[in-house]
Amino acid sequence: MKLVNLKDDSQQLSFAEALQIGLGRQQGLFFPAELTPLKDIPGLLAMNLIDRSAAILGHLLGDEISAQDLHDIVSRAFAFPAPLATVDDNTYCLELFHGPTLAFKDFGARFMAQCLAHFAGDRKITILTATSGDTGAAVAHAFHGLENVQVVILYPQGKISLLQEKLFTTLGGNIRTVAIEGDFDQCQALVKAAFDDQTLREDIHLNSANSINISRLLAQICYYFEAFVQLPDEARENVLISVPSGNFGNLTAGMLAKVLGLPVTGFIAATNSNDTVPRYLKDGVWDPQATVATLSNAMDVSQPNNWPRIEALIERGYLPASVLRGYAVDEDYTQVAMRQLAAKGYVSEPHAAVAYRALNALRDVQQAGIFLGTAHPAKFRESVENILGSPISLPIELAEVAGKEILSSVLPADFAKLKAYLYRELV
Repeated sequence: MKLVNLKDDSQQLSFAEALQIGLGRQQGLFFPAELTPLKDIPGLLAMNLIDRSAAILGHLLGDEISAQDLHDIVSRAFAFPAPLATVDDNTYCLELFHGPTLAFKDFGARFMAQCLAHFAGDRKITILTATSGDTGAAVAHAFHGLENVQVVILYPQGKISLLQEKLFTTLGGNIRTVAIEGDFDQCQALVKAAFDDQTLREDIHLNSANSINISRLLAQICYYFEAFVQLPDEARENVLISVPSGNFGNLTAGMLAKVLGLPVTGFIAATNSNDTVPRYLKDGVWDPQATVATLSNAMDVSQPNNWPRIEALIERGYLPASVLRGYAVDEDYTQVAMRQLAAKGYVSEPHAAVAYRALNALRDVQQAGIFLGTAHPAKFRESVENILGSPISLPIELAEVAGKEILSSVLPADFAKLKAYLYRELV
């Protein structure tokens, strides 16, 4: 698989190379130099999740990983289901929260960890990543205990739910967590600054597990096919997918799936009040504003890193611009959507509720709609219970960490302080 840096097309790497450096020169994202559709979509749809995913990823990766090794990697990474829940006659939620950290990012993080272990061998690696919630837990659990891998996770202090925080800040060992006195965009800027510091990169063998890493995106392509497989035959003719969007990796993966041949009609970029992309799709002006805190805090991102990949898919002619629409949902309508879902017998959380609201606002009457459930409602227990007025129980994964001590360090949003911390802890 040949990947090109979107900011410097002279930098072209294999999947293994791009996997291990994460971000390209000039902070450029890696993007497939060529995308060719899958040849036998009906045959793929007849397979189970593991076999189909290995076939899709094998198509993309070529001979970089043997078929047997890739199947083994996928089997270890995707060791949990992605069920499609029926909300009503023509509305479905793809539940992506049945992995070990109860969030969709388990798919990408675990695939990345397995691929790194496959390629890195005995070389030491430092994973540095920023999280607005779910990425931190998924990455921490995916890499916890792996030899020769150190993980440092930055997150905005006080801006994610306590249970989310405890899922990744209580592990210890090779997992270090840093609460940054700022917002997610500042955490992300610190990660970018670290990657721009060539000496630091080389000294600590730096890599990233954010959705900027191409391995994360490739893994996420697979569950879009799994969603389509579970639709009733009569619902497959005209399908619209609404994706709750923060850093836009999840939506990028869905659009890549369509390029490969996923037979869906289009996508909705559903955001909360951090609505840079919906505004851009409406008026053509890229105007990020100050990030605001919302109920759907994992989507509190004003400058989404993955947007250049979506633009590349359109600009390079892989997809028409019409395949994507944007819709922003404010706090009041997020709560309304949660109550509407509960009235239908489906308990959800703010991120999925944003996608559900956007889906109902934009789809045609006859169109089947899928919205993505990216996190278990219990990860946002306090807000869910307050909005719905009824208690929800904790799954075992959360119950086990609820009483544990948070092991995080606290730093200002200052790159010099972060750099000193990294040298002190890792060199």
